[in-house]
Amino acid sequence: MPRKPAHASVADEHAAPGGAAAVDRAISLLAAFRAGDKALSMTALSERTRLYKSTVLRLLASLEHGGLVRRTADGQWMLGPEVARLASLYAESFSLEAVVMPEMRELVQRTQESAAFHVRQGELRMCLFRVDSPQLLRDHVRAGDMLPLDRGAGGRLLLAFSGARGRLYEQARKDGYLVVAGDRVPGLMGISAPVWNAASELVGALTLSLPEQRMKPRFIKELRQSAARITQRIGGAASPGL
Repeated sequence: MPRKPAHASVADEHAAPGGAAAVDRAISLLAAFRAGDKALSMTALSERTRLYKSTVLRLLASLEHGGLVRRTADGQWMLGPEVARLASLYAESFSLEAVVMPEMRELVQRTQESAAFHVRQGELRMCLFRVDSPQLLRDHVRAGDMLPLDRGAGGRLLLAFSGARGRLYEQARKDGYLVVAGDRVPGLMGISAPVWNAASELVGALTLSLPEQRMKPRFIKELRQSAARITQRIGGAASPGL
């Protein structure tokens, strides 16, 4: 009989109702990779997922066969080419890149600050598109990075327009945008506004991020106007007064 784990694994704690345990565990292995990780050892994967190394090895064999991970020359593991292919398909499925990226580039040109477009992924948010500020002092987030929902302007904006309760979220819904400072990274400020589709569904959050000392009042209007233009170009109704 297989050994019963002394502690529940990450997959067990977040198991899909009615799902397959092996799939949940494989997903937890992929989720173990974080921003900045180029490759992880078997030990690191086991520790992050709280799975036995023997289980991790079997799962990695299947994931490697599917191209979702690959083994490096020194025996570590990194995400495989299939992840990039799926990410590309995911972005294309939104039909947003051709609309969002030009608007974000113009926003960055006008403000000289970084712009990002976030979409909700369960209890996290993903940076779907990103245009960096040309200035050296800026935050370092890349397209594809997974970030918390409950910290940072983009995440909190997504929560606000998904019905989250609380003064901050109620004010964001009233104003039609959100500004937070030092929420995710000390000294970093974020301004975020929603983007809607033709069905009045929340598509994502357009966010401008910058050091607090570079904040200018006009950035709020610049950001909101960019979000409104994206909304209009995908068939949504922009907030009045912009």
